[in-house]
Order: sequence, then C-alpha cells, then structure tokens
Amino acid sequence: MTSEAADAGERNIGWRVVFAGLGINLALGILYTWSVISKAVPEDWGWSEADKSWPYSIACLVFCLVMVPAGRMQDKLSPRLTASIGGVLVGLGMILASRTTSPMGYMLGFGVLAGAGIGFGYASATPPAVKWFPPAKTGMIAGIVVSGFGLASVYASPLVKLLMKVTSDDPAKAFAMTFMILGIAFLVVVVVLAQLLKAPHRVLQFTKDLGPAGEMKKKAATPAPDANEFTPGEMLRTKPFYLLWFMYACGAGAGLMVIAKLAAITENQAMLAERGALMVAMMAVGNGAGRIIAGMASDKIGRKKTLLICFVSQAVLVLLLSRATAGSFLASIPAMVVLSVFLGANYGANLSLFPSITKGYYGLKHFGTNYGLMFTAWGLGGFMLALAAGKLYDKFQTFDFAYYGAAGLLVLAAGARFLVRPPRKEASA
Repeated sequence: MTSEAADAGERNIGWRVVFAGLGINLALGILYTWSVISKAVPEDWGWSEADKSWPYSIACLVFCLVMVPAGRMQDKLSPRLTASIGGVLVGLGMILASRTTSPMGYMLGFGVLAGAGIGFGYASATPPAVKWFPPAKTGMIAGIVVSGFGLASVYASPLVKLLMKVTSDDPAKAFAMTFMILGIAFLVVVVVLAQLLKAPHRVLQFTKDLGPAGEMKKKAATPAPDANEFTPGEMLRTKPFYLLWFMYACGAGAGLMVIAKLAAITENQAMLAERGALMVAMMAVGNGAGRIIAGMASDKIGRKKTLLICFVSQAVLVLLLSRATAGSFLASIPAMVVLSVFLGANYGANLSLFPSITKGYYGLKHFGTNYGLMFTAWGLGGFMLALAAGKLYDKFQTFDFAYYGAAGLLVLAAGARFLVRPPRKEASA
C-alpha cells in the first residue's frame, strides 16, 4: 500500500471516529432535556419542585466526577469499551427509573446510573477523534464532536413530548413508557456507535507539505517526543491548570446557571411561556453551533484570544439579559432570539476550547484523564452558580444579583487569561 493510500485510509478512519463521537453525544445530550421531562411528572406522584430538581443535579455532579476514572479507562484500555459501558449504564439507569414512581428511584436511575453512563460516553468521544488529526484542526474536531451534546435538545425535547402523547392516555403510564423507550434506544445507539471508536495505534506526527495538494501530511511512524506529555500528577503540579480550571468553572458555570434557571427567569421577568420555550430552543442551537465555530476560530487566532472574546461577550450578554424586562426592546422576540443564540454559543464554546487547550498544554498520552480532571470545573462551576442563583433569588426576589455575580466572575476569568502560560515540564534527573 502506498503512503498516499495509507494517509487516505487513516483520514477516513479519523472522520468515522469523529461522526461516531458526534452521534454518541447526540444521544447522551438527553441530560439537557430534563426541564421538559420534569414538567411531565404526574401530579398524583406528589413530587415537589425540589424532588424534580434532584435527579438532574445528581446526574450533572456524577457526570463530571466520573469523567476522571472514565478518561483514565479510555486512555489505558480503549474508548470502545469505555463508551460501551456508558451506553449500558445510561440505558439501564433510565429503564430502572421507568419502573418506579419515587424521587429516590429517579435519583438512582437517572441521577447516578445514567449520569455515570453519560460521563463514560462523553469521556470516550473526543480523545480518540482529536488523535487522528493535526494540531491545526484540534479545535474544529473537538467542536464537531461535542456539538452533539449541545444540539441534542433540539430533537430530544420534541421527541419526549411526542412519546408522552402517543404512548398512553394515562400520564403515569406515558411517563414510564417514554423513559423506558428512551433508555432502550440510547443503550442500543451508544453501544453500536461505540464500536466505531478507535484511537491510532501509533502517535501521529504532522508537518506541512508544500506540495501541490497543500494538505497536512503525516511523517513516518516515529514516536513523538514526550517533552509536552504530562501525567495527571505532573499536570496537577502546574500553575496553568488551576488558572484554566477557574476560567472553565466561570465560563461554563455562567452558562449552566442561565440554562438551569431559564424557566424561572422568564417567569420572573413576566415573559410569555412560549417565549421561554423559544429561548430554550435558540440556546440549544447556539450551544451546538458555538462549539464548532469557537473551535474553528481558535485554530485560526489561538485558544486564549478566543477565550477572551467569549468571556467578555458572555459577561455583556448576561448583563443585557438582566435588563430584558417585559415591555423593553430586549424582551422583544427578535432581541431574545439573538440573546439566546449568543448566550448558548458562548457557553458551548467552553466545551470545545478547554479540551483543545488541555491537549495543547498537556499532550495526548494522558489526554482522557487530564481532561477529566479539567472537566470537574464544568460540574462544580455549574452546580455552585445555579445553586447561588436560587439562594440569591429566594433572599432578594430578583435574579439581578446572580447576573452581576456571574458577569463579575466572567470578567475575572477574562483577566486570568493574561496570566496563563504554557507549562514547562521539569527536566528529569
């Protein structure tokens, strides 16, 4: 086989892995539809609003914590096995929940098991994909793979509503059947797509070929130097990790705060329920598109410049949202569409930029584990900011303090960007 044919074959494998990862994330993005699911909980089950919040909160927390061992598993064993475990856990968790009517059952099924499954699947999708492509395409590839998670609610929310309507006239049976059908479907889809995930057997090195094709050609299969390959322990001993972790927590947390409280925000600001639904849909579109666009932009202008733009833009958008009261121009449908799309896009950008930065700063060898550690910022940042928003609203009966606090943290994250320098590995004895 000629080198050109081998290159073409490897590119085909790489794109197959990319689209398999995209498909897995489209299934796992069911997490973002919990607001739709929780509204359909039958009234005779006697769930409080707090009961409806716990399964989602637990799922988010378990998701981010499982990313660390799941990332290590896909590094050491294989992304195929890790993602398959994720599909089985998501499916079994949802099927188990469908057999109960208690909040505890859904906390265990959806919160713990499905949350863990989402962590296993998500941790396995991006690392093998980016390993097939040169550094100049890392942002784009990471953005494509993770865009599925953001776009999932575009199809999943209508699907949930349709299943609730057609499965049974009894709300309780319809709810249980919907959960079971989704559990079986996602188990099959994720496990099947997981079989397409594959990391390169060798470390690929890339260099520009100035020949007629002008493509990125791979060098011979020589091992890459490990000067920039950090183990998790080595990464945790570098200052840039903690600056990046703080920036990630602020950027993702501000977006998750808006997503988690969107229904309450629209109600508090006297907007129509239909406008709230429109905001959710537009945020989902922006969330998915922002991951790809930010990834491609960062390949061209650099990760840190793109992060600065996103942090500053998000701070401005959050403050504008605080002024979107009934009767104002910002509360008009065109303005709300623009606000929602860009809020979602700036949030989604974090999910493609930080994997790319983690790869660039700390290498590919332990990328799954290293990014799992970095990803804890997503879970803890979202958990803390959403919780703070609720506490502040309970005390002051307004979300203004939450808006101002989130904007302030985003400005701090933008400032921290100027302190980040690529880490240097200590010379070995």
